[in-house]
Amino acid sequence: FYGVRLSPRKSLVIFDEVQRFPKARELVKHLVADGRYDYLETGSLISIKKNVEDIVIPSEEDGVNLDPLDFEEFLWALGEDLLAKAIRAAFEKRQNLPSGLHERAARLWREYLLVGGMPQVLTAYLDGKDMERADKEKRRILRLYRDDIEKFAEGESGRVSAIFDELPGQLSKHEKKFTLAAIDQHARNRDYVGAFFWLGDARISNNCFNCTDPTVGLALNQESSSLKCYMADTGLLVSHTFADRRTTPNQVYKDILFGKLEVNEGMLVENAVAQQLHASGHRLFFFSREGESAQDRMEIDFLIANFEFSYICCQLFKRLLCGK
Repeated sequence: FYGVRLSPRKSLVIFDEVQRFPKARELVKHLVADGRYDYLETGSLISIKKNVEDIVIPSEEDGVNLDPLDFEEFLWALGEDLLAKAIRAAFEKRQNLPSGLHERAARLWREYLLVGGMPQVLTAYLDGKDMERADKEKRRILRLYRDDIEKFAEGESGRVSAIFDELPGQLSKHEKKFTLAAIDQHARNRDYVGAFFWLGDARISNNCFNCTDPTVGLALNQESSSLKCYMADTGLLVSHTFADRRTTPNQVYKDILFGKLEVNEGMLVENAVAQQLHASGHRLFFFSREGESAQDRMEIDFLIANFEFSYICCQLFKRLLCGK
């Protein structure tokens, strides 16, 4: 129909915005069985999951999760490939970067905290390094998130919106565990479980659960009623934090970037660490222990299951708990 010659086993057919026509998704099964070409489906995750009522989901589908750009990919986009390689090499060797490279990387890291990793935002930023243009794109995405919540969250939309609006306030606290009392004094965890799940499943947030016993099987000791809720993209968190104004001028971003205007940088860094860990394929867990004295209280922001060191870490952790 389009006059395009397709070469068997060398051509890729892309179904863009496949959620608009679920039947195309169902019929991919037969196209794959035909065997001549490969197929890629793209679209909005929320609507893709919504529009499945009248179709049989083909078993031939392999899902690929796309996160916002991590810091390494951000450097690639800026043309800083050599710096990215130097950082990776230093990390693998457990060595410090030379001071000049470290200062450059630290400045670009602060830039990343403000811009974030949403591709359309980064494209706007790269056109003249204009933070204000990037901010407008981030606000557009946040508006789309709100529209999706209203459209697709169904009976959960009120609770999902309440959590979404409360995220900057919760993350700005020293104790970042989400406190439902900030939304409603009578709120119960069981009433909001579905709302937290919806935000995480829609890739709007990264949920980090309390692990009561930090051994190898972190998920086995997950306490679902105690969680931290991070924004999936730190750049979006910045614009969400400044939601009291329609736009954030370029000069405000520059003042933050060069340390002339103070923001809660700890909140941004912790959110960015959660973002990097999630992009690396880690589920997010933290450890928290309450106690009457300061010595008894303990919190570890993030736990990672590393099977090579798990036994040693468990032994060290037990010693820590015993005060040794």
